[in-house]
Amino acid sequence: MPFDFVSSPAQRTRKARGLTNYLAGHAAEASVGRHYEDRGVTICARNWRGITGEIDLIGRDGDVVVFVEVKQSRSHDMAASHISQAQIGRIFATVDEFLAGEPKGLLTDVRIDLALVDGMGRIEVVENAFAG
Repeated sequence: MPFDFVSSPAQRTRKARGLTNYLAGHAAEASVGRHYEDRGVTICARNWRGITGEIDLIGRDGDVVVFVEVKQSRSHDMAASHISQAQIGRIFATVDEFLAGEPKGLLTDVRIDLALVDGMGRIEVVENAFAG
């Protein structure tokens, strides 16, 4: 690999860390997708992007559409701390956007889960994580 004269060592380190986090996030999403499929939930969309945001996984469990936000960090607590109120608002807006294309629209039965993945790859799912 040729030497990068344009960026500083700190920029290259930050870029490498960003790539590592990106790949770890995608691996966590794949692992969570398998977790849901093993439990009979059919994953129908991955990284579904609307105008308002992105949903990591969308599954179907019978008549229920299951939206899953995946967070990965060294511990489950750290992963949970990575979700902000602004992000929760974007998730709800994106869920509404997805549901607009469903036959029952906003009357569709839904569940929004938070899947936490720790550094050992253990998965903890919080069902209906953002319910009032």
